[in-house]
Amino acid sequence: MGLASLHAMKREGRKIVAVVAWDYQIAQIAERAGADIVSVGDSVGVNLWGQAPDEITLEEMLVVCKAVRRGVRRALVSCDLPPRFVSVDNARRLVNEGGADMIKIEDAPQAVGALARAGIAVFAEFHGGKAPVEALVEHARRLEEAGASLLDFRHSGPQAGAAVVRAVAIPVIGGLGGGPWLDGRLRMAHAAIGYAASSLDSKTESYAHVAQTALEALGAYAEDVRAGRHLKGQGPA
Repeated sequence: MGLASLHAMKREGRKIVAVVAWDYQIAQIAERAGADIVSVGDSVGVNLWGQAPDEITLEEMLVVCKAVRRGVRRALVSCDLPPRFVSVDNARRLVNEGGADMIKIEDAPQAVGALARAGIAVFAEFHGGKAPVEALVEHARRLEEAGASLLDFRHSGPQAGAAVVRAVAIPVIGGLGGGPWLDGRLRMAHAAIGYAASSLDSKTESYAHVAQTALEALGAYAEDVRAGRHLKGQGPA
């Protein structure tokens, strides 16, 4: 899988599947499930490690990117470059040391241009919200002209999303607030499978409820230990 393949998918009307993964095991599963892109999100700090927003470091992103890269063979690996670390040198580290195929940065045409001129593939994220459709289309065009290879249009909505898809030649996928009007979708694997502990108390729309399964399994394990029974998968020595 390469960027040319993603661009061909857009031209042919085939949807692009992107999954956010933060570890080797989930990366392998996402690849086997058919993901076209495995994206290493800087959201790992908040969602997996309990960090405050913007607390994650470049070194931590390198650790996570390397782990995901080890689990992916076919799909493209994208790695987030946190806003306070955006530079060509840091992007090169994620590519050369982390194994990323492309670098994802937030809304910044100038930074997109700098990375693209350095030969680094850029996945550019921007947000919709209440901005006029014409302004969002123009902004997407500026990101494309700056050298972005792929766009993550968040909170796009069916009107602005469809207009942007028509206006640019590069694929436009969507994370939060995306929809079938885009060229594809991006979702955290942990959200899709219901992994978060918070889902035990407030059910969110997901394709599975891993947190509930884990709670039941660990509860059963605790009961076996307290009752002096042999554990499942661990017979007598």
